[in-house]
Amino acid sequence: MKRYYLPGLCMLAGIAAAPAALAEPGIRLEQQIFVERITTDINGRARRVLASPDRIAPGDQLIFVIHWSNRGRHPVRGFAVTNMVSRGIAPDLSDPAMQLSVDGGAHWGRLDQLWLPTALGGVRRAVPADITHVRWSVPDAVPPGQAGRLTWRATMR
Repeated sequence: MKRYYLPGLCMLAGIAAAPAALAEPGIRLEQQIFVERITTDINGRARRVLASPDRIAPGDQLIFVIHWSNRGRHPVRGFAVTNMVSRGIAPDLSDPAMQLSVDGGAHWGRLDQLWLPTALGGVRRAVPADITHVRWSVPDAVPPGQAGRLTWRATMR
């Protein structure tokens, strides 16, 4: 299975979204990041709007949108779209297709399937703060010209 990594958040200068596709020349990835804000309209009703992530604070809801497309001349089979998860970001784990890693991408599974070594030589269950990467597998062949989109949510801790 081929993996394509998208850089996670760069907390120094806000949020950067500069994706890079690795290994497969036909696949192109683009990422957008938004902050979901609740505003009040002129009639006093709450409205959800997507804003630029210029300023983020603990508790803010982040929305990641990953657009992928096969710009090559041949179908691409069995690739995965992978995102690094920066410290301070808690992914929404409700998507059953989302695979998680707590060791930099060496092992994948759902959170209840992942374990980490302890300092005393034992192991412990992974917790959401341990997540280092998220990924989605695209199992079907992607013909030339086909595109798709993945969306995932996270909370700023």
